[in-house]
Amino acid sequence: MKKHKRIPLVLGAACALVVGLTNAPFAAAATNPLQPGAQLYVDPASTTAQAAATLTGQDQANALLLAMYPTATWFDGGTPAEVQSEAATLVADANAAGQVPVIVAYNLPNRDCGQYSAGGAQSLADYEQWIIGLAAGIGNGPAVVILEPDGLGLIPNYMEPGQANNCTIAGASSADRFTALNFAVTTLKGGPNTSVYLDATHPGWQNVGAAAQRLILGGVLNADGFFLNASNYNWTQNNVDYGDWISGCIALAVANSPADPGAWDAPDNCRNQYWNGGPATSWQGTGMDPLQQWSNQPFADPNNPTADEIASLTWNTVGIDSQYASDLASANTSASVHFVVDTSRNGTGPWDTSTSGLSGDPENWCNPPGAGIGPAPEVDPLASDPLVDAYLWIKVPGESDGQCRGSATGNDPEWGVPSPAAGAWFPQQAAQLIAYASPALTLTVPTTTVTYAANLPAGVAAQPTGMPNPATITGVLVNSTITAAAAPSLAGYTFAGWCTVSGTTCDPANLGQAGAAFTVTGTATLYAIWTQNAPANNPPVNNNGLPGGATDVLS
Repeated sequence: MKKHKRIPLVLGAACALVVGLTNAPFAAAATNPLQPGAQLYVDPASTTAQAAATLTGQDQANALLLAMYPTATWFDGGTPAEVQSEAATLVADANAAGQVPVIVAYNLPNRDCGQYSAGGAQSLADYEQWIIGLAAGIGNGPAVVILEPDGLGLIPNYMEPGQANNCTIAGASSADRFTALNFAVTTLKGGPNTSVYLDATHPGWQNVGAAAQRLILGGVLNADGFFLNASNYNWTQNNVDYGDWISGCIALAVANSPADPGAWDAPDNCRNQYWNGGPATSWQGTGMDPLQQWSNQPFADPNNPTADEIASLTWNTVGIDSQYASDLASANTSASVHFVVDTSRNGTGPWDTSTSGLSGDPENWCNPPGAGIGPAPEVDPLASDPLVDAYLWIKVPGESDGQCRGSATGNDPEWGVPSPAAGAWFPQQAAQLIAYASPALTLTVPTTTVTYAANLPAGVAAQPTGMPNPATITGVLVNSTITAAAAPSLAGYTFAGWCTVSGTTCDPANLGQAGAAFTVTGTATLYAIWTQNAPANNPPVNNNGLPGGATDVLS
């Protein structure tokens, strides 16, 4: 999940135009900038655009298509001064475009529990200084901060009653994790237009109550909400259901233990996806199947469910939904904590590893085959569920999850090539994500046609050598620029450069040398400009009119 620095781009021929979805002026944001009508930032210096500059052919076109969509910008290290500077530049650029940037803060000590994206700050004190730098860079914003993916899913040496520790790191303190996140929430929320969301994993991982309790301990009641499915592949609707239940569980914790909601036993008291019975199913229940898409389908007679209705409980949320409705009504409260969902790669849902034939851990979260992009990023996407603030592309689609399934020393058996290191561009996966996108991607990469003209001087019949072949090139552009072709040659003339207007001379504002970057749109012609060479100098002559030598005296 690593992120490289944003680098301003001046890119070359056969690259694609990166465009924003809107250029509307930015209005003053509310405390949370994810308000209806807000537009998310499409960064022309994104890591996807940077990847496109290194690719060719269809791989490049794929990267350029993905670069047209708003994705999160990851900050995963550097000094406090560096992250402050980079964040300030990003926020200023987004504000100038009238858009809201999504920032991923990913620098906790013991990040990713030492797995493929290991790293992070060296100490709690270092992390706090880094967060101070990030907050200073964001300033008055607006900005959305996705605070530490896996930060509450993988807590070093954290033990919940009846649960196994899923992250063991010698000498690490689980208390430090909660301290770090609470500090980050408080500091980042000092920005008047900064929204902050905490990690709540996904419906195939933490049970609802455990996720809710960890969120409370991590400071969610002082944040704007939580995020789901970061860098994962679970169905959108399943995440929405899971998020609604987590929000309901948090409300129950606050209602039942207002002085200390984190002390309330949410894992035991909140119904979860691993057993979903409730009054609407006559207490029939089972574990929800993450491979299926969930929905609420009421039973015809809750007191006498049929065999088919009971069988539907692997995907039917009617029982657990009815339980939360009952519990919230009894507590005289309602779910109110909002959330966002990462839809960058969940269009086909999670990988069914039972068909893989792999032995050992198949790492179903790591570059699974057959994945597709999910719904495009959108603020306020569900009129039916006001708790969902946005669908976001938190993970950058096309960037690898890590060196999966032995890729550090050989090929990933699911791809036939090594899976790249975390955060590196994975062309094969990018192609598959686009091909299997659900819904299909609606944007298309703009193209331009450039024709090179010899533009011969009057009376010259000889053709120059080295003209581009073919003379007309149709392609795609990054940042509306092409790199002009190499210089041709013409006997008796010197090539002066390519000009965007015809004629024997060229205004310097329209003239560029071979290899220069030209800004072009639609159809353009580049004309060769020629300067006639001066005649060769005659040798000196002596006073007899004969060629002179060293001893000649000129008259």
